Amino acid sequence: MSGRKEAYKGLPGVDRLLASSELQPLLSRFGKELVTFAIRQTLDHFRLEINKTHQSPDLGSIIKKVANLVQAFGTRNLKKVYNASGVILHTNLGRAPFSYEMLMESFDALQGYNNLEFDLKTATRGSRNSHASSILKFLTGAEDILIVNNAAAAVMMVLRTFAKNREVIVSRGELIEIGGSFRIPDIMAASDCIMVEVGTTNKTRLSDYEKNITAQTALLFKAHKSNYVIKGFTEEVSAEDLARLGKKHNLPVLYDLGSGLLRKVDHPSLEGEPDVKQALASGADLVCFSGDKLLGGPQAGIIAGKKELIEKLRKEPMLRALRVCKTTLALLETACTYYLDEEELKSKNLIFKAFHREKAEIHTAAETLQSFLTRHGIDSEIAPSTGQCGGGSLPDSGIESYAVVIRFGKSNKESSAYAEKMYIQLLAQEKPVLGILRKGKILFDMLTVDPLEIEMIGQMIAEANRKVCGTVIQ
Repeated sequence: MSGRKEAYKGLPGVDRLLASSELQPLLSRFGKELVTFAIRQTLDHFRLEINKTHQSPDLGSIIKKVANLVQAFGTRNLKKVYNASGVILHTNLGRAPFSYEMLMESFDALQGYNNLEFDLKTATRGSRNSHASSILKFLTGAEDILIVNNAAAAVMMVLRTFAKNREVIVSRGELIEIGGSFRIPDIMAASDCIMVEVGTTNKTRLSDYEKNITAQTALLFKAHKSNYVIKGFTEEVSAEDLARLGKKHNLPVLYDLGSGLLRKVDHPSLEGEPDVKQALASGADLVCFSGDKLLGGPQAGIIAGKKELIEKLRKEPMLRALRVCKTTLALLETACTYYLDEEELKSKNLIFKAFHREKAEIHTAAETLQSFLTRHGIDSEIAPSTGQCGGGSLPDSGIESYAVVIRFGKSNKESSAYAEKMYIQLLAQEKPVLGILRKGKILFDMLTVDPLEIEMIGQMIAEANRKVCGTVIQ
């Protein structure tokens, strides 16, 4: 006990640390309030350490930890990550990547003031719901459009508005879960709906829906299986058939399309993917989809469909809690304009740019990175790879690609130890790089690497390699 007490006494006071010459630059830059906060956090940390070790830290260790804490507050936590995973729509990396052109074309509307809720024609208060809706109506064929902050919110709002305390019929084969624990049963419950499951996991017929329609039924629900595939002995009800059933019984049909492909795009990976325009043409009354998946824009939940139904949604008090900001609307509108020109879509929408990259171009990118690594003494090879769309989209469609694989050590054990340390070290770099850790190797899929990024990625790999090689036995 006495050792612990003596160690506590060895901790300097807050005032002494504030007066130390080492912390004066931080005080000048960040101010007394933040530095004092960091000092107190540091002292609390070392008090806990003293409980374990009964030893007081030296002054240098305390100063260093205070400085690190202050610098951490002054450093942005959200930062650019170089994506060499081969997953185009990476949910953990912000989903749809934005091109430089898309950001610059949105910048003019965002710098300073804009007409977010001001009608320039009448000089009166306007509605933010008017922005991006005209072009989305044109692209999808919808009578009207409503935009909220994400696709889960869009589904939830529709369910609460049209089916609160009433029954919603859904196929068991479409009780999907998307990342972040978005589950249809949970959304139904949170929307105060009574979920009625029909059919089986692999087979649901139109008769399964019809025989479960009662006086309490408020809505028929269809969900696109955007992140999984059921094959073999299967059957599902088409959107057209469900829409006809809805009209027969005067029930609205909601189609949760999820992935958000606006219209047909000429690419093999997208051949079987339903698009919003097709879904509405099939007769669905309302279609919900994401803005940050195949559409290629910012996070948003878009509800497209019948004007009278959208009008009812607009009057819901919940809309204010789910509304989107000016940044979302500016980026969404810019992303939508690219669908007016096929060439712009392929060059300025980075999802479709990746889809349309030639294998030869990807191989050339791999050769460029390999050459850079060779100049820095890092042995590597180029291997065929398979990229993915990702982001809960196109689960059964791979994209042919090439990856650069680092070769290290003579044994599998050495190679595996190196790969794991490299993977972690690359994420800790000033400019993080996300590679692939697979079967004891680290590789970099070039499908998701822009040619302009190759040199920077190479520098980060070389720097990480220098740090790792000091800890891995060669």
